[in-house]
Amino acid sequence: MGAGHDHGHTGTDSGGTVSAAHMGRLRIALCITLGIMVVQIIGGIAANSLALVADAAHMATDALGLGMALLAIHFANRPASVNRTFGYARAEILAALANCLLLLGVGGFVLYEAVERFFTPADTDGGLAIVFGVIGLVANVISLSLLMGGQKESLNVRGAFLEVLADALGSATVIVSALIILLTGWTAADPIASILIGLMIVPRTVKLLRETLNVLLESAPKGVDMEEVRSHILALPGVEDVHDLHAWTITSGMPVLSAHVVVSAEMLDSIGHEKLLHDLQGCLGDHFDVEHCTFQLEPGGHADHEAKVCH
Repeated sequence: MGAGHDHGHTGTDSGGTVSAAHMGRLRIALCITLGIMVVQIIGGIAANSLALVADAAHMATDALGLGMALLAIHFANRPASVNRTFGYARAEILAALANCLLLLGVGGFVLYEAVERFFTPADTDGGLAIVFGVIGLVANVISLSLLMGGQKESLNVRGAFLEVLADALGSATVIVSALIILLTGWTAADPIASILIGLMIVPRTVKLLRETLNVLLESAPKGVDMEEVRSHILALPGVEDVHDLHAWTITSGMPVLSAHVVVSAEMLDSIGHEKLLHDLQGCLGDHFDVEHCTFQLEPGGHADHEAKVCH
């Protein structure tokens, strides 16, 4: 005696994943990043500023990350098929993982270059470096404002947001270090500021990487206590037990849950499958942010039968 129930919609059913709503803003951020990259390359050469050139390289890496994020959203919103029942929604998480690796690489590079500059300080035109640094900072602030809302909803957009934030920090570093060098002639300001930037990039990226790996390892969705879910299901009238209880996240904003629910025969005869399934769905919908649920209703002893069949 089994029954499946799907009450609610997946991201692909409802017209796209969470990140799809922010594609336009991601495109604008990408264009801004590419524009500032070109400007900083020109400025770095003109001012003989290694900091500006390094920041331009940082911009190039982030432009690649933004491009991958957009490409991932495109694939994630392709329709589901017979073999890919959730479509390509997981592509967003893979892009977030790739962005994490890029950010860690950039953070490590910044720290390495900072140490190198203690031994080989660059003779830069502080005034010119400040001008190009301010241009980069203003552009990055605009991009951050565009991505601020989306980074709270999507890991993919959050990865892009953190990359732009790293760019903004890089521009601020250029400005501060150039000011200090311009006013005092103390060239060690540049590598010290670069170390601070690297130390700000890496911890944020590690946090995002942890969240991304939790999705890929199919951990329970953030904020969903599985023991509490089990308790709520067992509290429903007629429910005797629950097993094979699983909850995971397909992509940002798409949590999924499945369970085998053991129900007394008297209760099934009394209220029927449909009513009990709606009660189960309503129970989870009221207390947990999980809309896509699948339940198998079964009488007592059916789990032993399943175990024998599997062996």
